[in-house]
Formats: sequence, structure tokens, C-alpha cells
Amino acid sequence: MSTEPTQHSKVIARLRGPLLLTWAGMTAERAARALWPLWSIVIAVLAALMLGWHESFPIEVVWSVGVLSTIAALFFLVRGFIKFRLPSRMDALARLDGSLKGRPIQALIDSQVIGPEDEASAAVWRVHQARMAERAANAKAVQPKVRLAARDPFALRYVAALFLGVALLFGSLWRVGTVTDIAQGTTDLASGPVWEGWVEPPAYTGKPSLYLNDQDGQFVVPEGSSISLRLYGEIGALTVAETVSQRLENTGSAADPEQNFLAQSSGTLEIAGPNGRSWDVSVTPDSAPRIEVTGAPERGADGIMSLPFAASDDYEVTSGSAEITLDLAAITRRYGFEAEPEPRESISLDLPLPIAGDRSDFSETLFGDFSEHPFANLPVKLSMAVQDAKGQSSEPYTYQMTLPGRRFFDPMARALVEQRQWLMWSKANGARTAQMLRAISHRPDDVFRSETAYLKLRVILRRIEAQVAYDAFSPESRDEAAQALWDLALFIEDGDVEDALERMRRAQERLSEAMKNGASVEEIAELMDELRRANENYINQLQREAARNGEQQQRQPGAQDDAMQMTQNDLQDMMDRIQELMEQGRMAEAEQALQELQEMMENMQVAEGQQGEGQQSEGQQAMEGLAETLRDQQGLSDQAFRDLQEQYNPNAQAGESQGNGGRNGGQGRGESHEGQGGEGQGQGQGEGQTGQGQEGQQAEGQGEGLAQRQNELRREVERQRGSLPGAGSEAGDAARDALRRAEEAMRGAGDALGRDDLPEAIDRQAEAMDALREGMQNLGEAMAEAEGREGQQGTADGREGGEQRDPLGRSPGANGQAGTDQGLLQGEDVYRRARELLDEIRKRSGESLRPEQERDYLRRLLDRF
Repeated sequence: MSTEPTQHSKVIARLRGPLLLTWAGMTAERAARALWPLWSIVIAVLAALMLGWHESFPIEVVWSVGVLSTIAALFFLVRGFIKFRLPSRMDALARLDGSLKGRPIQALIDSQVIGPEDEASAAVWRVHQARMAERAANAKAVQPKVRLAARDPFALRYVAALFLGVALLFGSLWRVGTVTDIAQGTTDLASGPVWEGWVEPPAYTGKPSLYLNDQDGQFVVPEGSSISLRLYGEIGALTVAETVSQRLENTGSAADPEQNFLAQSSGTLEIAGPNGRSWDVSVTPDSAPRIEVTGAPERGADGIMSLPFAASDDYEVTSGSAEITLDLAAITRRYGFEAEPEPRESISLDLPLPIAGDRSDFSETLFGDFSEHPFANLPVKLSMAVQDAKGQSSEPYTYQMTLPGRRFFDPMARALVEQRQWLMWSKANGARTAQMLRAISHRPDDVFRSETAYLKLRVILRRIEAQVAYDAFSPESRDEAAQALWDLALFIEDGDVEDALERMRRAQERLSEAMKNGASVEEIAELMDELRRANENYINQLQREAARNGEQQQRQPGAQDDAMQMTQNDLQDMMDRIQELMEQGRMAEAEQALQELQEMMENMQVAEGQQGEGQQSEGQQAMEGLAETLRDQQGLSDQAFRDLQEQYNPNAQAGESQGNGGRNGGQGRGESHEGQGGEGQGQGQGEGQTGQGQEGQQAEGQGEGLAQRQNELRREVERQRGSLPGAGSEAGDAARDALRRAEEAMRGAGDALGRDDLPEAIDRQAEAMDALREGMQNLGEAMAEAEGREGQQGTADGREGGEQRDPLGRSPGANGQAGTDQGLLQGEDVYRRARELLDEIRKRSGESLRPEQERDYLRRLLDRF
């Protein structure tokens, strides 16, 4: 019997750990219930001291709050000790036993009262205690029940804890020590500033905010920066004096705890009093933006004007506008201009701005087609102005010029356009115009090559005469007659094969005459462009006539051997050869080559392209021309990149990189970058030119600069855009727009190469190549749409296989890519929308109140785009 109590004692001894933890939990539970008001008051007062509230309120308020807090703390301390009862070991043992099933600890402590002498009863009791000992051995500490909701229904303890958390984040433990200064009866703060100040520059400047407490005696801020000051402590102990805001009214008191004003001019800023400071503030004025025209206006083959300009500002230019007005003083008032002109509204244009990049200093080109406007080919005044983010406008920049319009080479077409201009000048010229039209059409057999053109002119003439005779020549009638004259001039200018041949002959004669008379390089280049366009127009007219007359089907096999056949590449090579000879001063050879070209063009026959015969359609020729231009641009960009590498690594041998292939994919071309004719790879600067035996190739390899080649390539793109097929279709117009962007990028690249700015030139060349690729893709889609319309068979949805739409309503592109023929922005100007988005990103990136992570993300977006 003695061994059993010993075993039970061992079991209870093993419960010391859980028993001790249970006792500690009960102690904490009772202490929390008795003392929670005390520690809530303590941490609330500590949080107020960490936040420095004792420095902001009057000393009387601070003392009152301190006394009330001390009395409340003493009261709850005494009340807590009265209510607090330390738990005994038996209390802890009872709670631990109550957490177990069957209260096994109490069973081990108890002894048998009834029947201890009965062996059977004693055996049952021993078995019961052994079972309870096993349960007690698995006892674990009981968690305390710290639930104060019933005693604190308003959760004041959580309010105090939250207050302390805010103080830890935004306050300082050092401020707690300053409460001793109040006890000593002084308001001076021994540590920490008694004032704070910030300078916030305007968001559009992108400048960072300044913390005045960290600034030395002098700093520089942009004009319009906001200065905010906060004064702490007794009112009147600190005062502010400043001469930067130029305020005369609503200045307030110099001792106001909060002061805000704008820095408008340089001056001084002083905070007088304990721990005061003073600064010399330099205010950088925000100057008005500037704009100027940087080159003469250029006129494209289709009459589109391009005018380069440059704009700059301290920070960024946000918008710009141009206005074109008629310069009456510069017009010779004779013939149709004798009458008083009708009032015309000026032409208003939005200046193009860079979609991405820096807008503080940039160059752009203004494009516009004013061929049909009444001001075309007349002296005008162009007034340009730009605005910055502050709302300041530049001084109007006035540029006098002749507004470019379409150029007509046919004399009859030019005469009709002149009469149209008189009509648009004033409807009072109706009778004079009718008289002139009757005069130039008096002998139609001598001046008209097309009976259709003559009949159209007679209809226009009779309509004008009838309306003038019956005083019914209204502005609407005048506009209809002017449009009819314009359409007739275009019809005559484009003409048929004979007209195109005559135009080509005149262009060749003018070029030959210019070479004989020693014309300037610019004049010869312009005449060469005119000859290129005339030749292309002649070839197109031959193709159309061949298609109408069925020349391909009627031609005999033997006749093809005698006929002169040329490809577009052959014609281009001959034109390039002539221009090369003229640039080298070999005018006799150039004139001989021009004569040979004229004979070949007059004797040539152009066949309608047939599949399987190696002949190409107009669209295919345009596609091949664009592909050739893209290869030329790629080769030029590669050479510029190699020159850039050689600038930063002059000891490296030019063209040694395995990936350094130019247009033809060769390696190691040195400065020339490409053999003249694509033969051989060359070995540096010397070997690559030996053994080719052509003087023109040697001259080009020695002296032709990158900028000149880039400008020639730009003129080639301009020529290709003028003869691009697919006019009127969405894809065709998109292709022309892409080529226009390519021209603009090439112009920028040429200017950068002229300045020897190779990084800028490479960037603009990359833009040009992207635009060329986009133009080729759009041209392919236009060709596919044209073929689909011609071969439409009426499938299930009314379209050919190439024109079928997918379940989402998209039509496949030229290479099978799915696309949609509807603008995603529903007709909105995508470039304007892109500029607005970039402006909003710049604005948000300069707002200091936004999180730093968000501003970093916005700055990365700006760096990318």
C-alpha cells in the first residue's frame, strides 16, 4: 500500500511544469482584469509625449492633463491592488485538474474511505488510480482567459494601443524628455527643431521637393515654387520675414503657426527666434518658350508642304499652333488679282510635337497639303507659337513664304489652275474667267490632245457663262466651278500615254539644257526628281493602255524579241548612273546616257504582268522597291553604327565583327561598308576598292558622305510614296502615311548625320525602318484587298477565301495575320491621345505626394517611351 502513494506522488511531481504555467496564466489574468485602466492611461500619455503634443498646447493645458492623468493613474492603481488576489497552488491545481476528463489529479490525491479492508474493493480502487495516473501524466498548461470585453465595453484599451502605434511610427522617444522643460517653467525646447519648412517646385518642372531644415544658407528653386512653414511652441516666439513672394495683401501675421506663399523672385527668407535660420533664395525665372523655322519649305511630288521648325523651353513645350494668312502687300495686283479679294479665314494648324522623349528642345516638321486652297502658290504669312506647361506663349514667329501647292507641268493644266485661282480670289472674276477659258479653247485641235478634256471644259465654260449672265454665280456655284476646273487640270496633267511621253520629253529637255548651262546642284537634283516622276508616269500609262487594248494577248512570239523591255530596277539603275555622272562633273557622259535613256523609253514596250511569266504588277513593283529601300536603309544604319563603334574604340579594325554585315550581308567593309555593285567583300579601306575598274564606284567609295546618301534615300521614299498604288483604300492610305513618317525620320537622320550626331542618327534610322516595314505590311494588305475584290466569287459570307472574316469579325492580313479594319480608338487621333497619356504620366511622376514606388514606375515608363 505504501508504494501506491509514492507512485502517485511521482505523477504529481511531473505536473510541476504545467502547474507553474497555469499559475502564471491565472496571475496575469487577474492582473489584467484589475489593472487594465492603469496601463491604458500610461501608454496613452506616453504616446502623446512621443508625438510632441506637450510642445504644441499651452502650458496650462499640459499641466492640467498631467495632473488629471496622475490622479486617474493613482486611483486605478489602488483600486487594482485592492481587487487583485494572487492565486494559490491549489487554485492552479484545481484549474489544471478541471481541464482533464474525470478530474484525475483529484482522484490521485483522494484515499479509499469505504471498504479499504476488502481486497476486491481495494483492487478496483488501485486500478482506478492507475488509470487516472495515466491521464494526469498527459496534462498540459491551461491558457489564461484574458477577456476584458465585459469590463471595457468601449474598447478604450485598444484605442490607447493604437495611439501608441501611431506614436512609434511618426513620433520620437527623444521628445518624451522635453517634458522636463515644462516642469522647470520654460518653453524653450532643448533638442529638435521648433519649426519645419518645405519647398515644393511646380509639378511640370520635375524638380524634387526641398526640406528647409536640411538646407544651408543658400538654395535655388524654380519660379512659382510653394514654400510651406510650420512654427511650433509659444505663438510669437518665432516670426517669419521674407522678400520672395512679393505679397502686398493678405500677408497675415509674421507669427502665424502655418504660413504658405509662392516664390516669385529672388530674395531672403528668415525665421527669427530660438533656433532660427535665414537663407538667400535664388528663384530661377520660367522663360517663355521659343520657336523658329529652321529651313525653307519643301514641296513634294504630290504638292504636300514640309516645313522644318525647332522649339525650346526651360522645361517642356505642351502645345503649338500655326496660322497662315494671305500677304496682300506682297501680291502683284494685276490680271485676276485686280479685284478686291473675298474675305477668307486663315488656315489654323496644330504643330506636331514629339510623342516621346524630351520636349524642352526638339525639331519637328510641319506637313500640310494646301494644293486646293485659295492661298496655294500665293505669298502668305505663317505665324507660329508654342505654349509651355505654365501657360506662357512664345512670341509669335512670323515667316513669309509662298504657300507650296501642286506643280503642274502641262501648259493647259497650268492655265486651268490659274483661272481657278482667280475664281477663288473673287467670284467677280467669273466673267473674266469665262472669257479666258473661251480664248484658250478657241482652237481645240491645236491645244487639246483629248476630246474628252475639251468637252469637259466646254461644259464648265457654258455653266459659268450662264450663271454670270443671269446673276446666279453664287459662292456655292463658284466653288463647284473651281472644283470642276481642278479635276479637269488633274485629268489633263495625268493624261494618257502621249501626254506622259510628252511630259517625259520636256523633263529630259529641261535637264539636258540645265547640264549645258551649268546649273546648280540643287536645280539639277530637282530636275532629276521631275524626270523620275515623268518616267514612272509614262510606264504606268503604258501598262494601263496595254491592259485596255489586250496587247499582251495579241503580241506575237517573234515580236517580243525585237521589242525593248525594261524592268523597274533597270530604269532606276540608269537614272542613278546619270545622277552619279552629273555629281562628278562628267556632263558629256551624263548627257549621252540621258539620250540613250530617252531612246530606250520611247522604244520600250511594257507588258501586263501575268503569273508564271516573271512580269510584275504595279503593286508588286512598289513592294520590291520598298524592300530595296529598306535594305539600303539597313545598310546605311549598319555603317553609321560601325562608325560609332570606331569613335569609341579607335584601335579596333573597321568591319571585323562577324555580325557586321551591311546591306548585302558582307563582312569587313571598312568605311565604304558596301562594295559598289555588290561584288566581293573587301578587306578594309584599301583592298575593298581595288580591282573593280569603275571610276564612279571609286568616287562614291572615296567621297560620298552618309548624310548625302541618307537624303538621297529620303527623296527615293518620297518618289515611291507619290507612285504608291491602292489610293482611296484604308490600307493604301495607311501605307502612304507610314512612308510619310519614314521620310520625316530620314530627314531627321540626315540632319543628325550632318551634325555628326551618330546616336541620334541611328535612332531616327531605326524609326525610318520601322515605318518602312509598316508601309510594306499595309501595302500588302491593300494588294490583298484589291485581289479579293477582283476575284470575288460569292462564298458563304459573300467573300473570297482571302477576304473571309473570322468569328470575331477580323479580316486576315497579307500574310494571314488576323486584323480588323476598324480603328480601335473609333476615329480618335491616336497620336494626340498618346501625347495626352505621356503628359499625364509626366505630371504624376512629379507629384511628391504619390508613393515613391509609383513614381519610380512612372519614371521607368517615361524612360522606355
